[in-house]
Amino acid sequence: MSQTASVHLHAGVGRGLRSKAEGLAAALPPLLAEAEHLAQTVLLGAHGRRRSGMGDEFWQYRPLAVGDEARSIDWRRSAKSDQHFVREKEWQAAQSVMLWCDEAMSMRFSGTPGKRPSKAERARLLTLAIAVLLVRGGERVGLARLEQPPRSGPLQLIRIADALGGAMEAEEKALPGPDYGAPRGDTLPLHSRAVFLSDFMGDVEAVETALARAADRGVRGAMVMILDPQEEEFPFDGRTIFESMGGSLAHETKKAGDLRSRYLDRLAARKDRLEQLSRTTGWQFSTHHTDSPAQSALLWLYGALEHGR
Repeated sequence: MSQTASVHLHAGVGRGLRSKAEGLAAALPPLLAEAEHLAQTVLLGAHGRRRSGMGDEFWQYRPLAVGDEARSIDWRRSAKSDQHFVREKEWQAAQSVMLWCDEAMSMRFSGTPGKRPSKAERARLLTLAIAVLLVRGGERVGLARLEQPPRSGPLQLIRIADALGGAMEAEEKALPGPDYGAPRGDTLPLHSRAVFLSDFMGDVEAVETALARAADRGVRGAMVMILDPQEEEFPFDGRTIFESMGGSLAHETKKAGDLRSRYLDRLAARKDRLEQLSRTTGWQFSTHHTDSPAQSALLWLYGALEHGR
């Protein structure tokens, strides 16, 4: 082979490799890049967990959870009880955190489309950003609707980003779905933590059931109610047609302004009930508006999870 041909061959290989690398980089979900950037704004501390470097020092016994391997069971300790226990060393003392991001039609609302993110967009960003922080802290993270055991590591972030990207595509294509969503508490791993992000505009009793079942499983966590400013201010007057995002509910009035006080009273009552439910079950509750910086909600959420350890 001539020297010129050899140079051309190696140049071709280099271009091919670079093309593949660029293709892989382009395939990374944009949402993940945005979440990574948001996570950078939060100072990640030691995460309240001791470490011994190589992980030789005993940490604790804990009940066997979904996703644990059989070889991790400490049979001597388990023989003293009716349930199986896992012997953890300090570096293994990661907790499982399950994330539920409401994907119902109501979350697609934005008072100013194109200028302000929809509630769903903000919920997805916060979901992935808190996942980034938790994975960096050594935690196992899972997306509740994936029905997979929580995992750690960068690959899990890709899985979550892909799943959230699918929901984003459904929103962009205006694919139909349920008007309102509701979390589930009976599928969460025992003694794990959880995060629920939603507008919680659906059946409050469904949320109450989810929190009660989560508490029965030893799960504690945080709820973030995400609202558009219009839903807080109710800036409507005169003849107005109110319609759910899915179109299944509609109400027409000639005097929308007359409904304002009643609407705001009901919204305040809903918030009070959600906060009371959270206190009763050992969870924490907060409201976030889509015209506020996402960083503020992420800081609160991360602090709430730390407090709930």
